[in-house]
Amino acid sequence: MSRTVNLVVIGDIICPWCYIGEKEMENALEAVRDLPITIKIEHRPYQLQPSLPEDQALVKREWYLNRFGKEKFESIQQMITLRGQQLGLTINYGGTITQTVRAHRLSLKALKVGAQTMQQTFLRAINKAYFEENRNIGDADVLSDLAQASGIMSKDEAVKFLESDECREEVVNMMAEARKKGVTGVPFTIIDGRWAVIGGQTAEVYIQIFKKLAQTEKVVPNCGVQSGPVCSDT
Repeated sequence: MSRTVNLVVIGDIICPWCYIGEKEMENALEAVRDLPITIKIEHRPYQLQPSLPEDQALVKREWYLNRFGKEKFESIQQMITLRGQQLGLTINYGGTITQTVRAHRLSLKALKVGAQTMQQTFLRAINKAYFEENRNIGDADVLSDLAQASGIMSKDEAVKFLESDECREEVVNMMAEARKKGVTGVPFTIIDGRWAVIGGQTAEVYIQIFKKLAQTEKVVPNCGVQSGPVCSDT
């Protein structure tokens, strides 16, 4: 008998560790596809930098240098670039950085329209656009292109959606709820509403958790203290 495991993954699209974490999760799901377990994933929004302007794109590299300083930024960049390369991801720091409420609204809309599959399709597309192609993911034209390419809606419909307030209140409330629960860094993964896995974990961590969960309904995996590198708002 197959067991259903529900994952809630809290993250922000400008967070490179969230991009890495999604790839690690994808690899873990592939590795356990033959287990008697059904894994449902819902991505929920987080806002690392609420002070970033919604209608203005800042130069990404300059923003990181101003925030961390040259030495720390170079160390972070080296660590993230290497980890990404190990997963076949290209993560660079060209282009711009902006607030992500609009992007999160489309992610939520994707979940409503096409469930887990469509949301993950959209997130793969927007992560590639942001981290690999240096596109401005706060720009309505870029976002509407991604919405159409992901099958959420047509480009024209996406433009109208972004001009409206649809899904905005839900996204803002989800962000506030995450902070109320004590989330200060992402990715932050909640398993069956009971256990948390924090940070950009390797696929192996998730594989071991899923194997334990597949064994019995009553097993409690030792994952509450699992932590790894995060993008933090402090």
